[in-house]
Amino acid sequence: MDVNISNWERLLEKISDGAMDIGLKLLLAILVYLVGSFIIKRIIKGLKKLRSLKSIDPTAEEYIMTFIRAALYVVLVVSIVALLGVPMSSVIAAIASVGVAIGLALQGALSNIAGGIMLIIFRPFSVGDYISTGSEEGTVRSISLVYTVLTTVDNRRVSVPNGSLMNSSISNASAEPLRRVDLNFDIAGSEDADRVEGIMKDVIARSEKAKSEPAPQVLITAGVPGGLTYTVRVWVKTADYWDEFAYLMKEIPAALNAENIARPATPVSVSK
Repeated sequence: MDVNISNWERLLEKISDGAMDIGLKLLLAILVYLVGSFIIKRIIKGLKKLRSLKSIDPTAEEYIMTFIRAALYVVLVVSIVALLGVPMSSVIAAIASVGVAIGLALQGALSNIAGGIMLIIFRPFSVGDYISTGSEEGTVRSISLVYTVLTTVDNRRVSVPNGSLMNSSISNASAEPLRRVDLNFDIAGSEDADRVEGIMKDVIARSEKAKSEPAPQVLITAGVPGGLTYTVRVWVKTADYWDEFAYLMKEIPAALNAENIARPATPVSVSK
């Protein structure tokens, strides 16, 4: 009987010691996590104040901070697991297995993340630019890890996957400080070309937004049935493009009408 009691006492003592050891390790792990999280937040906050980061694109800064934060937390978690006594070889094997499983399950998402990284590296556009890609166009509002968000001219919000963006052509209307407004007008072939050109140039000269350099142009660029196509080319600041477009579309036809400039006759087909 005494032997059995002694065995139970030793067993309880071992359980108590083991529980105490596990409890201390868990408390230490929690403490390390809290301290580590605090240090990571301070590191990120300090990095954001660096002058070298203030000079880069805000979107690039967001990506850099996200990856640094993720990397630091991975190091913290691995350190805590090692502190709990888990063999590092097992941890590495588990991380590798989870990584493969996640990679297979999230192939599309990972391609979008890779696309987001490429967007930051090559920077074909920035937040605030007006772009068109595929069937969508609009002003870039944000670039996240997976999606780029556009706001269209009719105020729709469109989320475009970064992967598809990197695999398609992108037209950036805001990339350059100047843009050229090109408009075509069909005029009857009987009209004097110099007179027509003068009327159009007078309208351009009255524009407050048209640039004198590069100089505006009025060119005959094509022939149409019964007439000629005159192309007006005017350079403006990128921000003034649509204002100038609307001005020329309104004022040039009005000036031509005021001078009784004829348009080509519309062919009429008669079926028998």
